[in-house]
Amino acid sequence: MKFQDIIGQEHITGHLQNAMRMGKISHAYIIQGEEGSGKRLLAGIFAAALQCEKQEGRPCGECRSCKQASSGNHPDIRWTTHEKAAIGVDDIRIQLNNDIMVKPYSRPYKVYIIDEAEKMTEQAQNAMLKTMEEPPDYAVILLLTVNAKLLLPTILSRCILLTMRPVAKKEITRLLMERHGITDYLAEVAADFADGVPGKAVRYAASESFAAQRDEVLKLVRRIGTMRAEELYAQVKLWAGKKQEIPDMLSLMNLWYRDVLVAKAANGSNMVLFKEEKNELMRQAEAASYTQLELKLNAIEQMKQRMNANVSLEVALELLFLSLK
Repeated sequence: MKFQDIIGQEHITGHLQNAMRMGKISHAYIIQGEEGSGKRLLAGIFAAALQCEKQEGRPCGECRSCKQASSGNHPDIRWTTHEKAAIGVDDIRIQLNNDIMVKPYSRPYKVYIIDEAEKMTEQAQNAMLKTMEEPPDYAVILLLTVNAKLLLPTILSRCILLTMRPVAKKEITRLLMERHGITDYLAEVAADFADGVPGKAVRYAASESFAAQRDEVLKLVRRIGTMRAEELYAQVKLWAGKKQEIPDMLSLMNLWYRDVLVAKAANGSNMVLFKEEKNELMRQAEAASYTQLELKLNAIEQMKQRMNANVSLEVALELLFLSLK
């Protein structure tokens, strides 16, 4: 575990390393980011760096403390757990408030990491607030959340807020290829699909269901122009039975028609995402006008809106497929 493992977040890793070098560690941080953005990894590395015996502003990975942190068995790094859907007041009192007054077992800090902090009840947050107002010198509290606005203003005012940024597609693609052994084609598709969230890209690239969704979408967009009415309706019934997968499949479909548009505008440019389908992309680019491609992309967006508006799924799919045809 090292800070370099966290791609695209140099603004945060630099801030934390500077704070350690200058001895100006805050008692409380909020790390905000989408699911899969790497905030748990970041929190774990920061906690390990704080406790590292070499005290070089990073985990050495070799000392006893770093090995304990890596294995999840460090006595002075506590990950808060909860059995219910919400993090209740008793969870905070037992795992944080009552424990924090006991001095560290072996290292200079006691680090408390509260994942999914937005799930804390108001009572739990108020209980934690009392500890944050007068924390022991050795205490560091890390709150991980998808949305800091879901925390009380009084909590926010006592924390340093660090927000994970979207990561560039090329960095995610390189991550998938170099660290996870994903082929360049699939890595690019997953990276583009992940909207700047590395964990989401890793999950997509390794998922058999994502590969199956990609193949199903490609099969449809290749043939939809020549499908007979009965074939089209069979596709409607097939997709209607996969309601939970449709948002991802629509995103893949959107990427396809964006590629067709790029191929048309740049005469078969290498900028297309589905490089293995370049001949089909060019065929569709030559057959469609810019207006027709814009209508197809608009139809996909309208489908997303209709799903959110709770319109009949089969009717919405029929309209989408007819528009694409």
